[in-house]
Amino acid sequence: MGKIVITGMGAVTPVGIGVENYWKSLISGVSGIDMIKSFDASGLPVRFAGEIKDFNAADYLSRDLIKNTDPFMQYAYVAAKEAIEQSKLDIDPDRTGVVMGTAMSGVSGIASAQEEITLSPGKKVGPRFMPKILGNIAAAHIAINYNIHGPSMTVSTACSSGGDAINVACMLIKAGKMDAAVVVGAESILSPLMINALSTVSALSQRNDEPDKSCRPFDVSRDGFVIGEGGGALIIETEESAKARGANIIAEICGCGNTCDAFHVMAPHPEGKGAIACIKAALSDAGIDSSCIGYINAHGTATHKGDISEATAIKAVFGEKLPLVSSTKSATGHMMGAGGITETIACIKAVTSGVVPPTLNLENVDEECGGVDFVPKTARKADVKYAMSNAFGFGGQNSSIIVGRYDG
Repeated sequence: MGKIVITGMGAVTPVGIGVENYWKSLISGVSGIDMIKSFDASGLPVRFAGEIKDFNAADYLSRDLIKNTDPFMQYAYVAAKEAIEQSKLDIDPDRTGVVMGTAMSGVSGIASAQEEITLSPGKKVGPRFMPKILGNIAAAHIAINYNIHGPSMTVSTACSSGGDAINVACMLIKAGKMDAAVVVGAESILSPLMINALSTVSALSQRNDEPDKSCRPFDVSRDGFVIGEGGGALIIETEESAKARGANIIAEICGCGNTCDAFHVMAPHPEGKGAIACIKAALSDAGIDSSCIGYINAHGTATHKGDISEATAIKAVFGEKLPLVSSTKSATGHMMGAGGITETIACIKAVTSGVVPPTLNLENVDEECGGVDFVPKTARKADVKYAMSNAFGFGGQNSSIIVGRYDG
């Protein structure tokens, strides 16, 4: 099997809509975390998040499509639209597929509908409710609007959903099921229900007085993650397909890893055993040594156990030749299913631009995470040939994706 290459990218994030806006904000140290404005959060324990800003669905979607889609679907569609247009994707519809990653699909819509019924017992649920909350319908809308007839898969593996969507798409291409794929990750879980649920298990940061400084990956003062939302998309295809149609090849998908901790439904393995195995699996798939990795976009959510487990895993695999590591969740918040794609895009940009994005708000590295250069506060120039995106989720789900410079 030849190379699998990337020919298009799309992003809808709390720090910018469109890949170039997203990337410019990341390397400029812009925070997309602020007080919640989409609903009244004044009575909630956490009142801030990484919300999408200045998003007008009518700028991108038809009126009918807007009525039939949940926000997470809209973010997926807009990211896919950007990626498809950049790629100029135009090959046999039967040899093109869609692979979608989302952790919680339309959970906010479900919560909102239930609240309306509870407050107004006679109120009926509209006919659009079911297709708006199902995760696979996001992929269906993309397939319908772009005439894509090949495999359509929806992956739901918690916070590793986006990374695992890339892995599934690569497996389908290697298996000969398709030549190209629109790989999408999207999420929008912002609701009183989810804020209360995550606050109850002490997963969220409580820094209501300084939201832009709330997400502090690997810092000794971190107190939990910040909910983010958004969408990301990649067009991946065989090198043969891309060359045959004269596509511009941006970078290469070199390797993918997927493992399960088999330890606990919420807590990561304290010694990072599953993460270690996942990173090693990705390196083996890529056929490269650990010393080749120049940058890791860490899962780095700013939870106490999660950051320690990941730092432990990185140090165990890379030894004395540690790559640069940063967590862009410090700027965007935790975008769940979208994160695995948008953070892979950050890796692609690091490879192609020679700049590594920073970890914002990192003042004092937790000594249990020490020994790693987390690129605090300010972006850094670096010659990165290979970069890795880690995404680790509830259930012990682990995903590692390696991208590399395309040399033709």
